[in-house]
Amino acid sequence: MNITELLTNLQARHVAANTRTDELRDQIAHLTAALAEAETRLVDLDTTWKVIAELTPPENAPAPPESTTAYQAIVGAFNQHPDQVFRVRELHDLLGMPTDDPALNVTRSRLGRLTRQGFLTQPGRGRYQKRT
Repeated sequence: MNITELLTNLQARHVAANTRTDELRDQIAHLTAALAEAETRLVDLDTTWKVIAELTPPENAPAPPESTTAYQAIVGAFNQHPDQVFRVRELHDLLGMPTDDPALNVTRSRLGRLTRQGFLTQPGRGRYQKRT
């Protein structure tokens, strides 16, 4: 085998290795996107399970009075308007809830809890949106 044949053979192997590397990178990109989608779906399912578990009373326990219905109303509002960003006062206006400071503070606490549980995001200070 002379030098020319050796270099031609080496070049062919280099091209084949580059092609295989590109194929593997494409597969990695596809699998990374699929993994991200699956992880997002898993987080959504976990959040849904947590919210429903918290809103559903145990079978033998009486339903807590007002707090459950307030959470249900808040979650329902975000489900009806999944792309809308709400401030606390806007949410109260939408739900027909009182807009005095103590009532707003209670709702802020509820929204903070829903945010920590992953159901909501906070795109800005005092603004809440359903996690998508």
